[in-house]
Amino acid sequence: MWSLKTPYQLCRAETINRLKNGFKASTRSSKLYRQIATYGQPVVETHPHLMKAGEVIPGIQLEEVQNRRSALFELMKAFCAAKIDKQINHQIAIIPAATKKYMSDKIPYVFRQNTDFLYLSGCQEPDSLLLLEIDASDRRKATIFLRPKDKHAEMWDGPRTGVQHAPQVFGLDEAVDIKELKNYLVKYSETHRNPVLWYDGNELDSVSHIVKGVFNTERLSVAPLIQQLRVCKSPSECDLMRKSCEIASAAINRTMVESFPGISEHQLFASVDYYSRLNGANFLAYPPVVAGGSNATTIHYINNNQIVKSGELILLDAGCEYHGYTSDITRTWPVNGSFTEPQLVLYEILQQVQAELLDCLLHAGGDTLDRLFETMCTKIGKYLQEIKLIPASVSGVELSRAGYRFCPHHVSHYLGMDVHDTPLVSRSTRLLPGMVCTVEPGIYIAKDRTDVPIEFRGIGMRIEDDVLIKSESEIEILSHPCVKDRNQLEHMLVVRNGQSKIR
Repeated sequence: MWSLKTPYQLCRAETINRLKNGFKASTRSSKLYRQIATYGQPVVETHPHLMKAGEVIPGIQLEEVQNRRSALFELMKAFCAAKIDKQINHQIAIIPAATKKYMSDKIPYVFRQNTDFLYLSGCQEPDSLLLLEIDASDRRKATIFLRPKDKHAEMWDGPRTGVQHAPQVFGLDEAVDIKELKNYLVKYSETHRNPVLWYDGNELDSVSHIVKGVFNTERLSVAPLIQQLRVCKSPSECDLMRKSCEIASAAINRTMVESFPGISEHQLFASVDYYSRLNGANFLAYPPVVAGGSNATTIHYINNNQIVKSGELILLDAGCEYHGYTSDITRTWPVNGSFTEPQLVLYEILQQVQAELLDCLLHAGGDTLDRLFETMCTKIGKYLQEIKLIPASVSGVELSRAGYRFCPHHVSHYLGMDVHDTPLVSRSTRLLPGMVCTVEPGIYIAKDRTDVPIEFRGIGMRIEDDVLIKSESEIEILSHPCVKDRNQLEHMLVVRNGQSKIR
């Protein structure tokens, strides 16, 4: 006997049959998915929108991370061969992960991994540790220590990779429960006499306590070797940094367009944060400087709680982190859309100085960050002298020192996984392809300075771009989408009239 069924009933029956057949046909794949889904970080099967095949973290192939470890082994060998006279039979490097920190009872801060550990392991889990071993025969071993699977803990805090799957996920030789670290090191010390120990650690942390109790040997700092590798970026890293700068540039442009007289610095903070995350950033790379008016003369102003009045400038120093790589950009603009005459005079000088600094990168006066800084001080002194903010009688070294008093910070730092990246790499190092640095001249004139005309007092400004050294004769300004040209700025701010304001 025929039975009539509604379209809903037909669809429901078909769906049930498909599900039944699907479950039968995909038992193996569903088991694999359940297994993969327990990893402590994204993988391609669970996060295809973030990951590609072969990647251990978004944008970085597992093979690249393995090559980084190989390169570190080579640096360890070379250092010992050059600096240590006695025969070296064994070396061991200990690189801990970051620990999870809490702002109050059970309320964690946003976790950010130790970048040296992330660079060498690809592991984003807290309370882990990477152990690298090498002997005189060049036998090498890479072991990760991490938290074991824990059904109860994972119900609250999310999945962990665990010991079983970690070697495959991170391309390592072995994985061990972090609780076994002390026993592992004790056994190592008993079978390997007087190894070279590479370790940087806070004396108060638990790992340092274990290391100190096990090894009675001098420590060597592994951080300088790791930073020597990190300072020159691979093509994959450059792509991630390019994207980080693209996101931050768009967020700053949008924030400039949505600014208006009477807006609060806090609203501008919220805007750049929102648009960065909306376009794919994990979070801001650092607390942004959002300084209206004379607040901009405080170089690291982060109170961000004042109202910006018509006629004042806004200095916004912000960047984002995108899958482990940061940007750092500063723009200064008039909140009402038009520079005053004194503001414009200083802004055009600052633009000129930055353009000349970018032009002299890799050449005399700019082939190292320290030389670039010296060049900046001289140029700021020269141009401010031309508008009579520095006496005409000042010359030579004194002119450079006078320029420094208007910009008392370095013009550049390396940029990468950290905002102030690889700080152990000297800024007197010659710039090489793959390095990324900032170029950030500023002019700051406090309200209480009596040695300059009153119309210039209380003005602070900075222009900062992120620059990739591509070759001995080519640079790429990664932050180029972020508007800074005076005419483009004013046009963009005029066009905004009639658009909705931040509310």
